[in-house]
Amino acid sequence: MRGGWLGSALLAFAVAAAAAYVFQDSVFGTRVEVREVSRGSIVETVVASGRVMTPQRVSIGVVTTEWVARIPVDQGQAVRKGDVLIELNDDDERAAVAQARALVAQAAAKVRQLREVALPAAQQALLQAQANLRVARQQYERNRDLKAKGFISDSALDDARRNLDISQSQLDAARLQVESNGPAGSDFTIATSALAHARASLVAAQTRLDQMVIRAPADGTLISRNVEPGDAVQPGNELMALAPRGETQVVVQVDEKHLAQLELGQKALVSADAYPNERFAAVLFYINPGVDPLRGSVEVRLRVQDPPQYLRQDMTVSVDMEVARRTDTLVAPADTIFDPGTRPFVLAAIDHRAVKKLVTLGLKGEGKVEILHGVAAGDRLVGVASGVSSGQRVRVAGLSGRPQ
Repeated sequence: MRGGWLGSALLAFAVAAAAAYVFQDSVFGTRVEVREVSRGSIVETVVASGRVMTPQRVSIGVVTTEWVARIPVDQGQAVRKGDVLIELNDDDERAAVAQARALVAQAAAKVRQLREVALPAAQQALLQAQANLRVARQQYERNRDLKAKGFISDSALDDARRNLDISQSQLDAARLQVESNGPAGSDFTIATSALAHARASLVAAQTRLDQMVIRAPADGTLISRNVEPGDAVQPGNELMALAPRGETQVVVQVDEKHLAQLELGQKALVSADAYPNERFAAVLFYINPGVDPLRGSVEVRLRVQDPPQYLRQDMTVSVDMEVARRTDTLVAPADTIFDPGTRPFVLAAIDHRAVKKLVTLGLKGEGKVEILHGVAAGDRLVGVASGVSSGQRVRVAGLSGRPQ
């Protein structure tokens, strides 16, 4: 009996409270919280996603077909210009270099032999031939005088003449030998040409040997590695990819409807998807003059002055680009704007009624909007989620958070 009486009393109390609440709403108006229009600053941003990149990506490959002997670096490792990335088997190339060096030594010895032995010998032979020619001429002249006086026969004069001709021929041959072995001579030219050819062959062999060691072309970070020791490699295949150190950029695709809002020099805050709570600054420095017809977007690039250590090539990022800013302007919470896409208006709580006011909107910031015309600072606005309509009686229950 007591339990039944208590339940009936509670039910009657609940019904009475509900009736009082309905009566209160019908008489005094719907209880609502309001948001106040205030003066402050607002920043409008364009939000987009993109990827981290450096100005260039260097593809590492080989210029010859060979198998890999050693790889002293790993993916993700920072390298300096000239560091060894890949070593190929170089047995044949080392043998070719040794052979080329031997040919250079042989050709150099030939030039040295001409300069130090053959030429001095030819010069001495020339001196001897000149002396023999003088003796033969003197002998011929004496025999000619003796023949004129009748002291010798014609055969003796003929012998002297023949000796003179032989001495002259020997002198001509010695002179040609000196010229041939000299710096402008044919033998010396042939020898020096052979030396130059041997040296060129050595350079070519050394170049092929150097190509067996793949070195980093610049300071940077290895962002990929597609080769292991023992692999057979050939030209045309990317074995590694290097992201050179230097300026870090963020490449973003922005919806073309925001194109008129973009300007060079605009600031942005960027966060990597892998580190959503970390943000770093960037500056817009490039706007592509064309629009992608398939995606309806414009490519823009931002320069990162001080990239964080965790940033990686091709990392996905979100970008908030500041496209406009106002200070000392009227701002209201975005959730108090009714029908913002066509004819925006607000409901202001005035004399216990929701009064409709047409407004002109300005910048749209994070959670708030600029109102250019239609309200004044201090106006109390009813939120869209309240369900209140224009002209309805309202009771102001209090202020929720004011826009900053």
